[in-house]
Amino acid sequence: MSFMLTRIHVQDYEAWKSRFDTDPPGARSRAKAHRILRSADDPNDVYIQVEFATPEDAVAARERLLASGVLDRVDVQAGPAVAEEAETVAY
Repeated sequence: MSFMLTRIHVQDYEAWKSRFDTDPPGARSRAKAHRILRSADDPNDVYIQVEFATPEDAVAARERLLASGVLDRVDVQAGPAVAEEAETVAY
């Protein structure tokens, strides 16, 4: 399992989310799933995790996202970074 991880700050979550859902760069076209988390302190602080079957799919998605320019519309706090799952532990 591979992931693309990004943390951004948006001006208006609802407006951002409607654009995110349309996926203009096609960054999620090969995704298996995605998760959006919002900070409890600031709901416009957004964490995005997109899951891919392979590292190659995640890297290609990251390249499409960066080339598209959509990240220029938000304050990027971290990422987009590609990571591979090291371990899962259920409690």
